[in-house]
Amino acid sequence: MSRIVILGAGIAGHTAALHAKRLLGKNNQIVVISPNSNYNWIPSNIWVGVGKMQKEQVLFPLAPVYKRKGIEFHQALAKSIYPEGDATTAAPFVEVLYTDPTKANQIGRIEYDFLVNATGPKLNFAATEGLGPDGHTVSVCTAGHAVDAAEALQKIISRMKAGQKQTLAIGVGHGTCTCEGAAFEYTFNVDHELRMAGVRDMADLVYITNEYELGDFGVGGMIFTQRGFQTTSKLWTESLFRERGVRAILGAHVEKVEAGKVYYEQVDGTKDVLAFDFAMLLPPFRGVDLQAFNKAGEDISSTIFAPSGFMKVDADYSGKPYEEWKASDWPSTYRNPSYPNIFAVGIAFAPPHQISKPRKSPNGTVIAPSPPRTGMPSGIMGKLAILTIKELLNKGPQAEAHSASMAKMGAACVASSGSGLTQGSAAAMTMFPIVPDYEKYPNTGRSLKDTYGEIGLSGHWIKLLLHYMFIYKAKGRPGWQFIPE
Repeated sequence: MSRIVILGAGIAGHTAALHAKRLLGKNNQIVVISPNSNYNWIPSNIWVGVGKMQKEQVLFPLAPVYKRKGIEFHQALAKSIYPEGDATTAAPFVEVLYTDPTKANQIGRIEYDFLVNATGPKLNFAATEGLGPDGHTVSVCTAGHAVDAAEALQKIISRMKAGQKQTLAIGVGHGTCTCEGAAFEYTFNVDHELRMAGVRDMADLVYITNEYELGDFGVGGMIFTQRGFQTTSKLWTESLFRERGVRAILGAHVEKVEAGKVYYEQVDGTKDVLAFDFAMLLPPFRGVDLQAFNKAGEDISSTIFAPSGFMKVDADYSGKPYEEWKASDWPSTYRNPSYPNIFAVGIAFAPPHQISKPRKSPNGTVIAPSPPRTGMPSGIMGKLAILTIKELLNKGPQAEAHSASMAKMGAACVASSGSGLTQGSAAAMTMFPIVPDYEKYPNTGRSLKDTYGEIGLSGHWIKLLLHYMFIYKAKGRPGWQFIPE
């Protein structure tokens, strides 16, 4: 019997756990370690953040699901990995700090044969002075944050109804942020709510982003087909901004936030201040505070993890110039090169380079989106790691690993505003592949047949369907495995 330990219970980790139990659980032990007691369907936090959904609609407790499935669950924070064991424990293990109220602050050791790191990101609000719920801006990164954002938004709407004009700043709070798509979606959900409240004319809605152009989304923009014609995500997005009256500040790095003021620098070196009444600015991500030690107790974190804190996998980390990178530089098996029984999936793996062109201001400030790793690829990676582990258990260490490179994987992004069946609209985009491959698609980097955008109510229905379908899947209800990642 082997023990498969999964760190994290987000989209990647939870998907891995359910598939592990289905594919491996008869003869092997499946263990999940997560500091959180609840599963959060993060894409719908946007709707919580404008008051269209309640927190309870995007959360459910993990323990009952894992008990029903026969998965061992530890509510704990992974602190250290010992991939060789140590002087007292021969087997590899993870050292954890329990967050379970019944074991709070206890230290534990959990041994493993295979480890799947799906810890996700650390929300690095500290990277920008004054950023985040403990500073002067709100967030939709967690369900709790989103509730607070909705309350703050309602106060702003009340002021506008009382005749006070308000400035709302939405976007990213650092030059290296990712998840521009989430900021984009929240912007247009707020726009929708302001229109529904009859106060849109009282609002100056400002989108502040590290993207050099609108429509970049951290993937270098897209060329796609729309109603039979070729266009760019830049033109497509610019049209949407003009239609909705949203003002954009591009190529921006937020230096600090004070009460009612955002200080920012742009790629051309200019610096300015944006006065605001409401601000939702996403933080940059880094890897969680996880260390690694060898059998002698020596710190090998720099061997296992990139400087960003994300785990190294089968990617090219040579640091060659951006102009020289290839799609093949991206990982395909997500195995750690030093310890092949360790996988890193979802946001937990270290990207080899940016997808968007890296840029610096004349002052040396890096202002460029980091690569996104959204729900669809994360779920695929989580399942892939389990399929590879299955092969290794059946055929031994020489078994061929399953592969799913982001350079051979598509993704869909549905940015929807509104939450009902009759009121709402969505900007729906698909791309294939996520990481452009200019060797296979010389002119565009992506397949024109599979990369396109549409705007309308139908996309909104899809987003609603995905909400209920993926929560059903995450609860492990009958037939869950037939719902694709």
